[in-house]
Amino acid sequence: MSATTEVDKAAADQETDRPPRDVVATPLRLETRSLSRSVAGKVLVNDISVQIPPGEILAVVGPSGAGKSSFLRLLNRLDEPTSGTVALNGQDYRAIAPKELRRRIGMVMQTAYLFPGTVGANVAFGPLQCGTELSTQQIDALLERVGLPHYRARDIGNLSGGEAQRVSLARTLANTPEALLLDEPTSALDEKSARGIEELLLDIVQERHMTCVIVTHNRAQAARIASHAMKLAAGRLVAIGPAKEVLDAD
Repeated sequence: MSATTEVDKAAADQETDRPPRDVVATPLRLETRSLSRSVAGKVLVNDISVQIPPGEILAVVGPSGAGKSSFLRLLNRLDEPTSGTVALNGQDYRAIAPKELRRRIGMVMQTAYLFPGTVGANVAFGPLQCGTELSTQQIDALLERVGLPHYRARDIGNLSGGEAQRVSLARTLANTPEALLLDEPTSALDEKSARGIEELLLDIVQERHMTCVIVTHNRAQAARIASHAMKLAAGRLVAIGPAKEVLDAD
């Protein structure tokens, strides 16, 4: 399977199980237990055990190749652990169907992988897969929340990078995830667009009291967004704690 096809399938999987609900989901407690992943003899994630309390924003930092994105992908089984596991409110995530897991733990990637068509069709995609058609009012409300009023009929080919990332976020929020994974969500954007997405994410995570894990190479961004941070090096956890302490330790 090609990398693009794998990403498109993963994006579809995490957006297909359930329509949005009026009630905000209960915040999710994430826990990794001796989580590890190796590929072709190379250790990408090495025996990481952490607890992420409900509603916490955790930044994952470290040098290139430290295993940050590999760790993030393990949290909703986009990749399979070699050993160890992840627990959601104490439940081993291997007991949860992958589509349901990826609905509950939504993911926004560095590049917005949108489907051809209109903005509205992208936002409505997940609920439609389980037989529920969102109303235009529901779609408009989601787009309004991410700062894109009147965008429902716009073709995705006519979006800027920042607008596409906002649509990607709205599409993820359509399934009311209990936790949000962010993989360098602003690194491909200019500074103004990046700050706009950053502020939007912070507002939504706090508003919905969502558990959030963000991978970022930008330490200033991590300090602005996250309450806690963990530092990886060569796949190992080398520090975790209040963001300021971890980020100022170097």
